[in-house]
Amino acid sequence: MAQKGLARDTVVRAALELLDEAGLDGLSMRRLAARLGVQNPALYWHFRNKQELLDEMSRELLAPDMGGPHDGERWQDWLARRSHAYRQMLLSHRDGARLVTGSNPGEGVARGFEEELKILVGLGFTPAQGLHAISALSHYTLGFVLNEQAQRERGTRGETRDLDAYADFPLTVAGVRAGGTPTSDEAFVYGLGLIIAGLAASGLA
Repeated sequence: MAQKGLARDTVVRAALELLDEAGLDGLSMRRLAARLGVQNPALYWHFRNKQELLDEMSRELLAPDMGGPHDGERWQDWLARRSHAYRQMLLSHRDGARLVTGSNPGEGVARGFEEELKILVGLGFTPAQGLHAISALSHYTLGFVLNEQAQRERGTRGETRDLDAYADFPLTVAGVRAGGTPTSDEAFVYGLGLIIAGLAASGLA
């Protein structure tokens, strides 16, 4: 039986708002209850513990359907588009990557993954090839965003200003000037391209 007047989705939305304000380390059941104007026990009608709440928050982020290829779209372009959408979803909330990394995605997300595998198998991938292709791209994107958001929390994104202070590392400076920092959009696109090109070159489909 749910606590009267407090809907489960209301709790999740408030928790995501608190996540943006306080970060994952600052998110607590006590602070969430205070935000909602209720006592702590009211939250436990919906979630047995904090991890169960984090799981539901993660599922809320992962809920949007990535969809399949557009008409005439190559699988390479579809997987690239999927990865960009996944990155933006993770970046849409503070500590989004940390939240997803430590949570159980649930059956709904698993069904979406199964549908994506079905598409890849239809394009010529074996189930194992499709599984590992999506996993490789997802892990790359998740790891990239983990680093992006960690740098944000430290108050830096590795900006290109003040590069003259790194005169002892001329090749690094040259690389940053030419192609952006290791957490830049350019870096993400470059790494993503390497993975997709590798998949294509291996003759998966």
